[in-house]
Amino acid sequence: MKRPARHLCTVLLLALLAVALAFRAVLRRGFVGSLELEQYGLAAAAGAAAAGEAAAAAVFNSSVLRYAEIDGAEEKFKRETQQLLEGKFSGHPQFRRFASRRRFTTYEPNGKINMVFQVSLAPRYQRYVQDFRRNLQDWSRNKRFQPDVMNDLIRLVKHPLDRRGGSVVSDRRYASCAVVGNSGILLQSEHGELIDSHEAVIRLNNAKIKGFERNVGSKTTVSFVNSNILHLCARRERCFCHPYGADVPIVMYICQPVHLLDYTMCNSSHKAPLLVTDPSFDMLCARIVKYYSVRRFAEETGKPLEAWDAAHDKVYFHYSSGMQAIMLALGICDRVSVFGFGKSESAKHHYYTNQKGELTLHDYRAEYDLYRDLVERPQAIPFISDEFKFPPVTIYQ
Repeated sequence: MKRPARHLCTVLLLALLAVALAFRAVLRRGFVGSLELEQYGLAAAAGAAAAGEAAAAAVFNSSVLRYAEIDGAEEKFKRETQQLLEGKFSGHPQFRRFASRRRFTTYEPNGKINMVFQVSLAPRYQRYVQDFRRNLQDWSRNKRFQPDVMNDLIRLVKHPLDRRGGSVVSDRRYASCAVVGNSGILLQSEHGELIDSHEAVIRLNNAKIKGFERNVGSKTTVSFVNSNILHLCARRERCFCHPYGADVPIVMYICQPVHLLDYTMCNSSHKAPLLVTDPSFDMLCARIVKYYSVRRFAEETGKPLEAWDAAHDKVYFHYSSGMQAIMLALGICDRVSVFGFGKSESAKHHYYTNQKGELTLHDYRAEYDLYRDLVERPQAIPFISDEFKFPPVTIYQ
């Protein structure tokens, strides 16, 4: 082949190769572009799905919050309070010891004879009536929701303890507090020395110490009880309710309005301070526990929120003494340690009794969810003012 023709063929081949490479590049750019578009579409879809799930979760949480605000026992509380203010104790058989029972005979126009019984406070307790009514009125009047009540616990609890204990009233929090629960998991824990090393130790419902010191310690700064415990103590002479010593202050919350009569009678004979928690604090605790209970119920069963009422008996559902004691410690302590909360298959319900079963009016599993949030993400706990600063919490098993 002649040399000019050979050069022409070479040029043509190079041109064809360049065109092929350019076409391939165009195709590749188109494929990559479509792939990028596809990936973008998938990412957008995933983002939309995540946003939808977040929106649904927010709606669900908002519904649970609104439902937790409903007090299922409010009507019962108002009715009992009004009856007590009117001096009607007949609906409270546990107060037979304080009651006077009188019998009257009535005659109807048709000649029928009826026997009528009137139950009222016995004469020897009448001197407490005015103070009882005043305490009941004040307590019921203050029973309203206040989200910032956690910031007031120093004033509401620690100041009276300082004042009644002869100490200088101070805004200083306890440097460290141990809240000692009553679970059987405390047995063989050997936490006694660690518990006693805290500046303040809060114990629950007059739990026994003697014989269990190695596991539960021996120091008690505050005895925290529910009013059912005080009602039992009130049966004793001078309302003795001091298993930890007559100088140990008692803080209690009111389970039933009628128990304010126990408080009124016992307060005058107690050497140590006997304080009733502020009802707005009680209401905050009730809302928080109900929130965790309703949320767990809905997530586990898939049933509507309204079904929770029957499953947990809305009128008698209540937080545990331990839960409120922990909430109290959050407000008056710089550091909170929790002992004896939780359970295992082999542990007794209370370390000092043989009781195995739990009380049905509490939702302990929901409260355990709350305790985990206290440790891991306290900002997720609802109904508490954003201005409140949570102290660090440690849970010991």
